Amino acid sequence: MMNAKVIVGMSGGVDSSVAAWLLLEQGYQVEGLFMKNWEQDDKDGYCAAAKDLADAQAVCNQLGIPLHSVNFSEQYLQRVFDHFLTEYEHGRTPNPDVLCNKEIKFNAFLNHALSLGADFIATGHYARIHLEDGTAKLYKAKDREKDQTYFLHAIEPSALNKTLFPVGEYLKSQIRDFARKLNLATHAKKDSTGICFIGEKRFKSFLNEFILAKPGDIKTSLGETIGRHDGLMFYTLGQRQGLGIGGMRHGSEDPWYVVDKDLPTNTLIVAQGSHHPMLYAQGLISGPIHWLAEQPLPWTCYAKIRYRQNEQACVVSPANNNQHCVMFSSPQRAVTPGQYIVFYDKNQCLGGATIEQIIR
Repeated sequence: MMNAKVIVGMSGGVDSSVAAWLLLEQGYQVEGLFMKNWEQDDKDGYCAAAKDLADAQAVCNQLGIPLHSVNFSEQYLQRVFDHFLTEYEHGRTPNPDVLCNKEIKFNAFLNHALSLGADFIATGHYARIHLEDGTAKLYKAKDREKDQTYFLHAIEPSALNKTLFPVGEYLKSQIRDFARKLNLATHAKKDSTGICFIGEKRFKSFLNEFILAKPGDIKTSLGETIGRHDGLMFYTLGQRQGLGIGGMRHGSEDPWYVVDKDLPTNTLIVAQGSHHPMLYAQGLISGPIHWLAEQPLPWTCYAKIRYRQNEQACVVSPANNNQHCVMFSSPQRAVTPGQYIVFYDKNQCLGGATIEQIIR
């Protein structure tokens, strides 16, 4: 289907810019689409949506393709941001990038592109799709350091069938080289980092704009009160920085780490030492698994509980209320409710689920 029409999600970054060029080189009919997903620019003028749109337009002009623009900020607010705030209010640590991909980029954007006559959509994500018996399967990118399948595990299999990931076949260094040689307007632009709607803001001040903080006690794992916290939503399991407590407790100078949150008493639980037993979990309880390739249970596989982690051996078993019990072959550090566990078979991403509880 090389004459097929592909609409590329143009973010104003280098990856989506090169993705559009690669598709043109492959013979597709290519158009661009810029999504504005966040309406509230801060007092410093962040969310540089106007700058990103200008960069996307400049690249589309260079490539000779049209650029559509659409505002998904209302959908983003309802489907992604409200969930983000609710999770923090309940003391959990959400990952809005996963939900943004599921609800916006591979749902709202896909449907909008199809209404514009597209056969496929494409993005600048580092991942690969293999067709197996006519069904699209999600695989890791060639560049393992940049692989983004962790963030893509929650999209619908039907959306994968309508998606192309051109840059997934290349190393990031090659993508930069392509952009440089083509002199694309985005060739020297830095990669975006952090949560899109927070940008360069301090995370704490951002949350304070939307959620009323409830200060409380900081207690050791033995129950001794040693300080005050600013609100449980500002802390995540395994966190060391920003606790406001020093060493020298009971003769130890080891740093303090967040090991638990007691929501009923609004207490932050801390312990000393980077290898304290309370930092580790034998397993977890997950929510329902979103399958990209369903497996029979119980099931021995590999999974990771955060983006920057190697896969860990585990056994997945059904639990009550459509939940699942995941037990690891070795203890895992800082398993965090609200984050995601994502399952793999070698290079194939099989799906994932929300982490609900820790098993110590």
